[in-house]
Amino acid sequence: MAKEGAQRAEETEQMIEKEGGREAAEGSAGGSLRAADAKEMRAVVLSAFGGLNKLRVSKRVMPEPREGELKVRVKACGLNFLDLMVRQGNIDNPPKTPLVPGFECSGIIETIGDNVKGFEIGDRVMAFVNYNAWAEVVCTPAEFVYKIPDDMSFSEAAAFPMNFVTAYMMLFEVANLREGMSVLVHSAGGGVGQAVAQLCSTIPSVTVFGTASSFKHEAIKDSVTHLFDRNADYVQEVKRISPDGVDIVLDCLCGENTGKGLSLLKPLGTYILYGSSNMVTGETKSFFSFAKSWWQVEKVNPIKLYEENKVIAGFSLLNLLFKQNRSGLIKSVIDKLINLYNNKKIKPVVDSLWALEEVKEAMQRIHDRGNIGKLILDVEKAPTPLMANDSTETSEAGEEEEDHEGDNENKERMPFIQ
Repeated sequence: MAKEGAQRAEETEQMIEKEGGREAAEGSAGGSLRAADAKEMRAVVLSAFGGLNKLRVSKRVMPEPREGELKVRVKACGLNFLDLMVRQGNIDNPPKTPLVPGFECSGIIETIGDNVKGFEIGDRVMAFVNYNAWAEVVCTPAEFVYKIPDDMSFSEAAAFPMNFVTAYMMLFEVANLREGMSVLVHSAGGGVGQAVAQLCSTIPSVTVFGTASSFKHEAIKDSVTHLFDRNADYVQEVKRISPDGVDIVLDCLCGENTGKGLSLLKPLGTYILYGSSNMVTGETKSFFSFAKSWWQVEKVNPIKLYEENKVIAGFSLLNLLFKQNRSGLIKSVIDKLINLYNNKKIKPVVDSLWALEEVKEAMQRIHDRGNIGKLILDVEKAPTPLMANDSTETSEAGEEEEDHEGDNENKERMPFIQ
């Protein structure tokens, strides 16, 4: 029996060797294809700036880490309103298409580049990425990668960096939130809005005024002190409750809301612009919406600010990270936020999970302001069969949209705002 077993093992080894030799002899073309397949990944690709039909899941070459970088096997990606603006080309100096969108993700470290310390293969992390996040694998500098707590899920981790860092820095670094202050935040049901509400609850006696679509009110009423319909005259409502106004206004809308926000500020109050969603009205970029919003923006008079003792500011997290090299500051904020999470003071609100192939439907939900909290692209989630059918490309209006050559040429650009 032992002799037969040894003989069988020897025959098996010979078969393996023959099979390997046969594969090697099949020709360089076949071998190259298999090598390429092993290094490919799925990614959401934006072929050109425009509507939803510019997005498709495709195979891309898997990246490898350079010096100072980490390679992360992605589990979940965050989807932000900014991503809609990127898709339309409504940002300043966008990269050339085709590109892989997305700025934040979570996953597991797979490979460590040269001269990287403090991380190990297998670490669970969340990361900022300068585009390319919506893919199965990303590579990003180690300075933009942060370990996540053991009890934080990958979907929570993907919902954490952009929303909570933005909210924290506006409240505490820019506006210096303190006990007894009042805050007005627009889109209170969104990812940043919910992060703002949670962080405000960590400071005693802070009053939060919020605007949101009426159908969200029941779900978020406990997180906001005073909640108003986004289409109502919130200025009069706020003044009725607080005749002196508020200490901090966080504006992600822009347009006419800029003037309204400034009018509501108390002396020494701070208005912060961190978005301009009023400029996104349809599936593709609208010059009319762009012009209307900027025309409605309050013309800032420094003398008036001086006389009224008001502060006006702007905040762009991605510019701070990728253009202004403040990764050290962001790391310190992440550490503070993780401490708050570990002490159960804050918790990311995840609206829903979507497969990569469902990115169009996920974007539609953000466009319709239907989300409460953060939408997440779950890389391992199987798509719903109907949503995975990409044979017909439709617009937000439900009509087929044609491709136009030169869509991304000669576009007006707006400032890069997050």
